[in-house]
Amino acid sequence: MIPLRNTAERYGAVAQLLHWTIAALVLVQFALGVTAQDLPLGMERLIVLSRHKALGMTVFVLVLLRLAWRVFSPAPPPPADLNSLPRRLAQGTHGLLYALLLVMPLMGWVSSSASNLTVTWFGLFEFPDLVDADSGLAELATEIHAKLAWLLSATVIVHVSAALWHHGVRRDDVLWRMLPLVARPSRKRAA
Repeated sequence: MIPLRNTAERYGAVAQLLHWTIAALVLVQFALGVTAQDLPLGMERLIVLSRHKALGMTVFVLVLLRLAWRVFSPAPPPPADLNSLPRRLAQGTHGLLYALLLVMPLMGWVSSSASNLTVTWFGLFEFPDLVDADSGLAELATEIHAKLAWLLSATVIVHVSAALWHHGVRRDDVLWRMLPLVARPSRKRAA
């Protein structure tokens, strides 16, 4: 049984649930964003964008919860034999992921507010406008949001590649620590 809290050997059930839920939502978000761009103005585009906004706000809240959980339940340490450059790269990549996952929904929210469009959570409640209507700000926020989406995509590719590098090249347990429902004993690194 995987414990709720993180241990020195692996991530706990709460961290895994938040990680994989956010990962799945980010993939859906990217697909919805690309789909919306290709749709003509109309009801179908509004529906796709409404879902995109609601899921974006969900990601924002889940990332805040994930960060709070990390304070309560710190992440397992990196492998002891990992030198300082990969450690710094991992810290930088994780920091960038968290920053992007917080800033992107905010930019989307600013874009909607400046466009005089409502942000709702699946129609259940409305988020207040962050700024007054301003077409110049709306255009800028929309452009920043789109560019950050591509930066997030690249950062996710780096993150996944690093996990696969740990698994396939270093042959350590970094990847296994985050896999749900998998209790894998530590493997010794091949010499």
